Amino acid sequence: MSFDNLCKLLAEKYPDRFINWLLGETPASITVLKTELSIEPIRADSVTLLQTDQRIVHLEFQTRIESNPPLPLRMLDSWVRLYRLYRLPTTQIVVLLLPPSDLADIETTFSVESTRHEYQVLRLWEQNPEIFLTDAALLPFASLAATSDPVQLLQQVAQVVNEIESAQQRQEVSGYAQLLAGLKFDRQVIRQVFWEGVMRESVIYQEIFQEGKQEGRQEGRQEGRQEGRQEEGLTLVLLLLERRVGQLPDELRDRISTLDLPQLEALALALLNFSEISDLVNWLEQ
Repeated sequence: MSFDNLCKLLAEKYPDRFINWLLGETPASITVLKTELSIEPIRADSVTLLQTDQRIVHLEFQTRIESNPPLPLRMLDSWVRLYRLYRLPTTQIVVLLLPPSDLADIETTFSVESTRHEYQVLRLWEQNPEIFLTDAALLPFASLAATSDPVQLLQQVAQVVNEIESAQQRQEVSGYAQLLAGLKFDRQVIRQVFWEGVMRESVIYQEIFQEGKQEGRQEGRQEGRQEGRQEEGLTLVLLLLERRVGQLPDELRDRISTLDLPQLEALALALLNFSEISDLVNWLEQ
């Protein structure tokens, strides 16, 4: 799925959240309209049309401000078609996901002689990330919001994703968030942050590698608790490895099963950078 199709999907799936974010209001009813108008289709891959009680909201998501025909002319053209069809006031908002090389080139007006038309451009990199971090519907946009530490913000996004209770929704939002983060971050960085977040939020991980080190100091129970954590650690590491590099040969599984708890912890962190089985083999040989 491309970024523009994802933005369209989110806006049409959660129209009330987008209207509340962009207009600061919650209409009694919202209808998602078709994105093809008369004369010729407008760009249906990145356009979302919503109808509230008293107006049309035309959303476009862009990474680049340049287009052919130019964006101001395209927005005027869309406004005329929408008004002719629905006879309602139309609010047009271009959500610019990434800053252009020259911020001065961001136009918000079409003007030729006596004809003048205005539309809004929302600069996502100037938005407060808290707007997105507190709403699962908008969370995928959070990594593109304003921040002085982009990687830390990406880590926050991963943490919020991992706190979503529904496993299905958590997986869905994680995929959306990683896709949009790809507009700004290297794929390896995204992969590492989200996998590390999944591991560190895992109850099993915390039990094995964090809380387990502080508990069970009593002499009579120490050995049994250690063996239990060892077993759970091995299970978790094998599961993560197979998701990273594919099915493991029995020989490698046997070698991993001989690792002690500190070695399993080291492998759990190292595997975030693995992309194929040879990476695992090289790590084991060290």
